[in-house]
Amino acid sequence: MKIATWNVNGIRARQSQVRELLELVKPDVLCLQEIKASPDQVPELLVSPDSYWCYWHGGGGYSGVALLVSRTFSPEKPGFSHPHFDHENRIVVADLPSMRIASVYVPNGGKDYEAKLRFLDALVEWALGAGASGPPLVLCGDLNVAREERDVHPKERKPNQIGTRPIERSAIAKLVDAGLVDVGRALDPDNDALFTWWPPWRNLRQRNIGWRIDYVLAGLPLGAEAGSAVSMREFGTSDHAPVVTEFR
Repeated sequence: MKIATWNVNGIRARQSQVRELLELVKPDVLCLQEIKASPDQVPELLVSPDSYWCYWHGGGGYSGVALLVSRTFSPEKPGFSHPHFDHENRIVVADLPSMRIASVYVPNGGKDYEAKLRFLDALVEWALGAGASGPPLVLCGDLNVAREERDVHPKERKPNQIGTRPIERSAIAKLVDAGLVDVGRALDPDNDALFTWWPPWRNLRQRNIGWRIDYVLAGLPLGAEAGSAVSMREFGTSDHAPVVTEFR
């Protein structure tokens, strides 16, 4: 099974790259964030690919998430839903026989830091409840938090900056402590250059001076079956890389 997640920073600007990613990676589930489009604005060729069930959750030129589920992987259309704390079109959940998977886009907190903290708190509470019974929970997406100090390149580190504060990191820690496996870090524990987002200036992406803020967090026993996780730094023109995880 293969799961991919990507903050596209605008689906209309990246439509051909999403198609290319689908053809290249052939994920069973593709989670997208920051689509910046309402469903009727999604490019026509992406609205209903024959091989994927698609759910677009956006309201215009800001935020928005999506889930694409392979029809081979799930012959029956999944049930799609939104937890009670969803606002600004930031989370969509698909219920599948083998797992419950969510595409999540946490606010960055720059304009309303308290709203970010409220979203994180609600996400943790919901995830802990959702993962307590039933199939494994998988959270995918741009969580806008660097989990550890090494998840920010030394040249990008600043005291008390949003995305690195203890209260934000504690939310991710609660998810991991509750049994959600941080697949990227679990499979590459010694890599201090495992970044997924780069500021779009001074060739920082090419120099790999970035942050790790995009995650696949997988509940057990699924999390223990992860065989590979790749941040595709050289793919696409978004400021984020697609993160592709394969489970045995």
